[in-house]
Amino acid sequence: MKRSLIAVGLLIAAIGTAQAQKLTGAGATFPYPIYSKWFSQYSSAHPGVEVNYASIGSGGGIAQVTKGLVDFGASDMPMTDDMLSSSPVKLIHIPTVLGAVVPVFNVPGVKELRFSPDVLADIYLGKISNWNDPRIAKDNPDAKLPDQKIIVVHRSDGSGTSFIWTDYLSKVSKDWAGGPGKGTALSWPTGVGGKGNDGIAGLVRQMPGAIGYVELIYAIQNHITFGSVKNAAGNWITASIQGVTEAAASVKNMPADYRISITNAPGDSAYPISSFTYLLIPMKSNDPVKAKVLHDMLSWIIKSGEGEVTSLSYAPLPSNLADKVLQTVYSLQ
Repeated sequence: MKRSLIAVGLLIAAIGTAQAQKLTGAGATFPYPIYSKWFSQYSSAHPGVEVNYASIGSGGGIAQVTKGLVDFGASDMPMTDDMLSSSPVKLIHIPTVLGAVVPVFNVPGVKELRFSPDVLADIYLGKISNWNDPRIAKDNPDAKLPDQKIIVVHRSDGSGTSFIWTDYLSKVSKDWAGGPGKGTALSWPTGVGGKGNDGIAGLVRQMPGAIGYVELIYAIQNHITFGSVKNAAGNWITASIQGVTEAAASVKNMPADYRISITNAPGDSAYPISSFTYLLIPMKSNDPVKAKVLHDMLSWIIKSGEGEVTSLSYAPLPSNLADKVLQTVYSLQ
């Protein structure tokens, strides 16, 4: 009897050791606030599981997960067909939340600004270079715009936030689409670069006359003024959970692999610079125990973590989409 109890104890200890896992991930800064919260909560609820996430930008996350350097990646930009086919690690996109990218600005004496799509594009193209430009003034008749040079701030690292921003600009400006185009990293026509959302936020706060783009939560947390944007329906929309949710509702047929763009979405109240963000998960793992923990964490995110997102100004996955994503998670090996 004593030997049996010892054997059972050893078996329980072995199982506990097997389940003690360290998961590593890297990628997008856009969802970092909610990922940080999720991974901490999951680890606390699952003793022996440690989840470390490096917020290095979508480009870095894609590079690391495709090389097998991390257990999962994260990106706001859906990987292209060429990127997926050339990756040594076969990956699947798991949408997690939706968020907004907002134009932040530091214009002395101005607390509210409206931005037309063509004006935003031409500011970033360097065609509009002063805050009292007639086109900005037309959209903001009540603002006392100073005779001050515009300092354009953009990301210096490979960034999914930049992808969302430039994907939007490419849809609303032929000059942008035919010039810089869209991507996580590109040749910017003008401006100075900052690393990460926090880098852009810092530069905009420090430099009078600056304009940049960050994830909504960064603007809120850093108390940076951000403008409203005219949407596809012609309405001025300030970023909100409701506006992002309406942009997501424009998707009538979600692709099986979840790769989709919802910038400049139709809808009277849709916020035009909205996006899904994704975890990039290997379809197969060489470590079945670690894979089981990763898949359990993904199912926990969908079933429990989604309830946390609105507190950080993200929009949760629509319920029908969450159900579909959960079935995808269950199918992973």
